Amino acid sequence: MNHTSFAALAAASVLALTAGLAEAQTLRLSHQWSTADVRHKVAEMVAEGVAAADVGLDIRIFPSASLFSATEQYTPLSRGQLDMTIYPLSYAGGQRPEFNLTLMPGLVRNHDHAARLNRSPFMEELEALMAEDDVIVLVHGYLAGGFASKEGCITRPEHMSGKTVRAAGRAFEQMLAAAGASISSMASTEIYNGMQTGVLDAVNTSSSSFVSFRLYEQVACFTPAADVALWFMYQPLLMNKTTFERLRPEQQEALLAAAAEAEAWYLEQAKADDVAAVEVFSGAGVEIAEMTADDFEAWRALAMESSYASFLADVPDGQRLLDLAFAVE
Repeated sequence: MNHTSFAALAAASVLALTAGLAEAQTLRLSHQWSTADVRHKVAEMVAEGVAAADVGLDIRIFPSASLFSATEQYTPLSRGQLDMTIYPLSYAGGQRPEFNLTLMPGLVRNHDHAARLNRSPFMEELEALMAEDDVIVLVHGYLAGGFASKEGCITRPEHMSGKTVRAAGRAFEQMLAAAGASISSMASTEIYNGMQTGVLDAVNTSSSSFVSFRLYEQVACFTPAADVALWFMYQPLLMNKTTFERLRPEQQEALLAAAAEAEAWYLEQAKADDVAAVEVFSGAGVEIAEMTADDFEAWRALAMESSYASFLADVPDGQRLLDLAFAVE
């Protein structure tokens, strides 16, 4: 090879390398919700923040379970087949029973309490388990929720007797079964059809899902998250740990900065969603029935006999985790 040919080949190699660096790396973020949902907005905030940082990183969002089904996000994430997801962690409770604590009746009192839990030794223990699955948390977030029924209002355990209900998470299923309900398990995306076809009499899910899935079109009474909320579900933005570690330092920094902004917004929006859900359901002519402190205690007593007892029987280290959670004021 003559000198000219070698120089030309070297120049071509440099151009090819430069082009490769200039081309943005694309991460795939999947979730089960509509583009109107608060969780999609969290994903958008992170994607837009990273894009604005101009660090050669692009996040492509796949909403409405268009890439993976609603409950099947965690496994592909842990295997590196998916880069990011916003995911109710308790959905992975079958693989990691400890994760069922992130949807336990009465464990979280309100949104500010949830935010303190997210920065506690309790959450550090859960993050250590996720790390074993090659998963990290980018954005912490709890959403509150309530009940809705096609007939009659649900504020106390006795109101659930004889109803077929979709409950979000194993612990709520156990508690509602103990209250005399029949359980029909399905993803959030299937609830509307379940109510419409008569498969379901009642449902338990987040304020955001109640609105984004238009459940106000199918129910007669709504029990929202108000001063007393029984239902809180941890729904973080997760990322494959190896994928994150392979990013360049400036890409990691941009991602973490965007995630911090999204997390602060997520907390405030979660509070606003509870208020908005009441307005939407009331505006649609649905009766609103708020739970009292006495109602809450009746549910929690039932949960201690059912959900909590089952959790402690299933998880060898369960009591220590529960103590860590209860230690957060």
